[in-house]
Amino acid sequence: MLPPKLSNEARSAAGMKAVKARQDRAVVKKSISDGALSFFDLFNDQRECIQRMKLMEALNCVPGVGEKRVNIIFERTGISRSRRIGGVGKKQRELLREEFLLMKTAPIPGKLLVVSGPSGVGKSTITKGLRNFDNFWVSISATTRALRQGEVDGKDYLFVTNERFDQMVENNEFLEWAEFTGAKYGTPALPVTKALEQGLNVVLEIELNGARQIRKKVKEAVLIFIEPPSWIELESRLVNRGTESSQSLEMRLNKAKEELKAASEFDFVLVNTKVEQVVQELVSLALH
Repeated sequence: MLPPKLSNEARSAAGMKAVKARQDRAVVKKSISDGALSFFDLFNDQRECIQRMKLMEALNCVPGVGEKRVNIIFERTGISRSRRIGGVGKKQRELLREEFLLMKTAPIPGKLLVVSGPSGVGKSTITKGLRNFDNFWVSISATTRALRQGEVDGKDYLFVTNERFDQMVENNEFLEWAEFTGAKYGTPALPVTKALEQGLNVVLEIELNGARQIRKKVKEAVLIFIEPPSWIELESRLVNRGTESSQSLEMRLNKAKEELKAASEFDFVLVNTKVEQVVQELVSLALH
């Protein structure tokens, strides 16, 4: 059976009611944004247009509550993202108040950015550029490879023995680890966790196998693949840096060919034509 056909007068009245509802909601949202109205006052507003307002829509108006914090609130409270103001029960309102109290003291957890790509593409130079930003923390990997000229233990890498590395693996101290060109590399988990809890955006500069491990363990991690402008450019960079033996160079070039095929596994692919531009793109990704 078809619904009854509205008269012109009824259709006009419904249209005016909808316009009035949008206007009322706009006024309320602006009042919340300006701090003139408390978010929790909405639950006492019995107007139909307010009771039917989506909770997510209202939360996004609260000063200091951005998209990241809204996602955390829904995750911690277990409230449905489609819930409307009128459908929020007493217990759920209490959970929301607890989250608002936590918000005043606890920082929003940072993002985990995983930067990967073939050797010689410029990952280290890019991540060093991110150290100039206060809200970024670049993780320091542990490795069993030998210290290179100009490197500093504890700054470029945590240089450890094979025995110590294996002990760390056994103690489950790594967020990820992999073996590459005869040496082992791993990301200590504890410093990463602490930095994220402090609201810092953590950057991991790791190889492909490590990035794949992070993808499985940390679903919210953002994976970024760095590509060279061309294969010739990548080959030239590896040869000119003069840090590899001919055997190691060949291994890295062969590995690079395989790694470039895996770019589609990542969330974003950035071409390293200019380091400063890639750094800014990474900063932008952390903000969204």
